[in-house]
Amino acid sequence: MANKNHSFSDLVRLEQLRHIETHQAQALSYASIADMAPHASPGFSYTAFFEKLLSRARRLIQDNALNNTLQQPEKLFLRAGRIVVLLAALLGGLAAGNAVGASATLNIYWLLAVLLGFNFLSMLLWGAGMLFNVHGLNSGIAAQLACWLPARLKDKDSDKLGSLAAKAWWETSLTGKVGKWRISLLTHQFWLAYLLAGMGMLILLMMARQYDFVWGTTLLPESSLPELTRLLAAPMEYIGLIPPDSQQIAASRVGGDMQDASTRAAWAKFLLATLMLYGLLPRLALTLLSSFMLKLSERRFKLDLYLPYYVTLRQQLTASEFTTSVIDADPGIAVHHAEPVPGRKNHNLPAEANAVGIELDDHTIWPKGINCQHNIIDQASFTGMIGQIKATKGSLLIGVAAHRLPDRGVQRMISELVAAAGSPVWLMLLRSRTSIPIAESRKLAWFRLAQACAIPAENVITQ
Repeated sequence: MANKNHSFSDLVRLEQLRHIETHQAQALSYASIADMAPHASPGFSYTAFFEKLLSRARRLIQDNALNNTLQQPEKLFLRAGRIVVLLAALLGGLAAGNAVGASATLNIYWLLAVLLGFNFLSMLLWGAGMLFNVHGLNSGIAAQLACWLPARLKDKDSDKLGSLAAKAWWETSLTGKVGKWRISLLTHQFWLAYLLAGMGMLILLMMARQYDFVWGTTLLPESSLPELTRLLAAPMEYIGLIPPDSQQIAASRVGGDMQDASTRAAWAKFLLATLMLYGLLPRLALTLLSSFMLKLSERRFKLDLYLPYYVTLRQQLTASEFTTSVIDADPGIAVHHAEPVPGRKNHNLPAEANAVGIELDDHTIWPKGINCQHNIIDQASFTGMIGQIKATKGSLLIGVAAHRLPDRGVQRMISELVAAAGSPVWLMLLRSRTSIPIAESRKLAWFRLAQACAIPAENVITQ
């Protein structure tokens, strides 16, 4: 979840640290955060948690001198983007120069095809890619080349921390909605530079040399290009530009008479206005749109708080003492005796909560202070528990065996329990033996189940 007081780069730094700590935690020094005290509060506050995350990240970055490592992927991308834009400008200038050639005549529609044809095709492909969500179409070859450096760096094995930081930057900045608009922006900047350079080259050539403008066709009807000229010139009249008239168009047919100054001036203005109206302005509008949407998508970017890394940090950085008791215990269900479990008392549980287990065995260990007398093992016990929850209307604590992989049946039961509770629900991942840690894949599976059942990430508790 984003916060208005923090930038997208703050979220990227957190994701980069997540990747590094998940895969190379032994390479970091944690001395600078050893004195960080948990933030005590009566309920979970995302703002307070986010501030704690940022404070912790700044200390780790400074203590481990990670600032340059974390900034390197973005610097490489910006450098690659500049190279791509310079390449586009070079290609645009060369294209215009080659289309004009050394001749004193200039084929108007061949020049427009060279400068606007590929640009128009690129916009069509981009529009189709955005409409149908096809990444290869809305990014373009040049933008994909600019993404190659950080993507290449994240696969290198020489610098483990650098490759992990690059991978995290690539995943947050070049994928999803943020990546779609970032790459779109670079694509439009490429073609904008191409058009500006081509138009600039044409202006320089026409200032230094005199050109006669001609048109001609072999396969198309004789009236097709004059009609196209009139269609393209229609908007120009509204901005005060006078396009070539019918007589000037007819006189400019290949093999016609020599042109006078007024005809050459009319065609030159038509050429530049066409490049401006049908090339530069649409591409500039798309550039501004992509820039706006990029900022908007960055503002809306959210951290995935259901990832095990953030759930663990939430339990470390926020604290609240709790006591739990059973309301209206069912005497027909065996009691699971509470055993002391080493860990932090940091769960924001209410003073009284209905504690219920789902298909737990006799070896399941509950944290000290929780006495669960409800264990759902069949449809009858599930139905009875639903009725009891509706009757008591208290907060609900659901205990599950963390070593199990949740299936659709468990998800359905938890969803119905959450719906019946009508009040805050907590999900606790329990173990049979405290010495055996919960596998990260199992944690992630349970966190995704909690997300699907509308249980907040801050209400998922691990031992």
